[in-house]
Amino acid sequence: MDLTAADHRIPLSDGNTIPVLGLGTYTEPWLTSEGTCKASVKIAIDTGYRHIDGAYVYENEHEVGEAIREKMAEGKVKREDIFYCGKLWATNHEPERVRPCLEKTLNALQVDYVDLYIIEIPMAFKPGDEVYPRDENGRWLYHKTDLCATWEALEACKDAGLVKSLGVSNFNRRQLELILKKPGLKYKPVCNQVECHPYFTQPKLRKFCQQHDIVIVAYSPLGTSRNPAWVNTASPPLLKNELLNSLGKKYNKTAAQVALRFNIQRGVVVIPKSSNPDRIKENFQIFDFSLTEEEMKNIEALNNNIRLVEMLLWCDHPEYPFHEEY
Repeated sequence: MDLTAADHRIPLSDGNTIPVLGLGTYTEPWLTSEGTCKASVKIAIDTGYRHIDGAYVYENEHEVGEAIREKMAEGKVKREDIFYCGKLWATNHEPERVRPCLEKTLNALQVDYVDLYIIEIPMAFKPGDEVYPRDENGRWLYHKTDLCATWEALEACKDAGLVKSLGVSNFNRRQLELILKKPGLKYKPVCNQVECHPYFTQPKLRKFCQQHDIVIVAYSPLGTSRNPAWVNTASPPLLKNELLNSLGKKYNKTAAQVALRFNIQRGVVVIPKSSNPDRIKENFQIFDFSLTEEEMKNIEALNNNIRLVEMLLWCDHPEYPFHEEY
């Protein structure tokens, strides 16, 4: 795999391709000022990023769309240069809600199609427009859904030309097998977007996905923000790791750049999130060096199965994916 080219793409099982490096746009809307996401996407496109990872639930897809349109107007990119991933949120798993949810993303972006559309989490919540539905006592309102029926509705969206590729996120092996073994399966998931970094390398899930030609897309590839509501804050910060920093010194890179390079060298797509212009540029500078086989093994040995994004607030959901080993 030639990873010296900044536009390097990995083939997907449906014949499409995915850029190996993307910009994550997750923000906590109540903490982020209007325009921050738009500015980040514009800097990313100017830097060379062509893969933007977003979601309806982030409440900033309109900003992503504005940034892309402005860069297209400047002649910097064409629509087909940009790879956009959108996500189906948990309150929209019922088949009749799938296409309207995707259409909200298309309307916010002002585009005719998205390149990839994924089920954000395998856990369904009460259908409706309330993103995080709770009862009067503050308890989560869960919903029992048929993931295979949700998948069929996504297949219909692909047939209608609204999306090029279909995937999932935060699915464990059993949940992936539900889709893969679905009678009459038309399109299999091309990717599974999961947490993946040197402290959590996902060896078993990665091997299973490789066997089924499913690409792993790594969120939180540099660790994550330390919001105690959904993050394991007892874990050590990844970027302070001694090995990553010593390799950074050797290659005149940062620990973050080494961590990103590690994943792309093993065929994992990375989508680091940042709104800091310098960090956005720094995260892109990973195509001019490569780690040796021994260095890759040493980084792999850092794996201690520390999951940072545990989503424990939903651990009583019947489809909570992280009770199982992988």
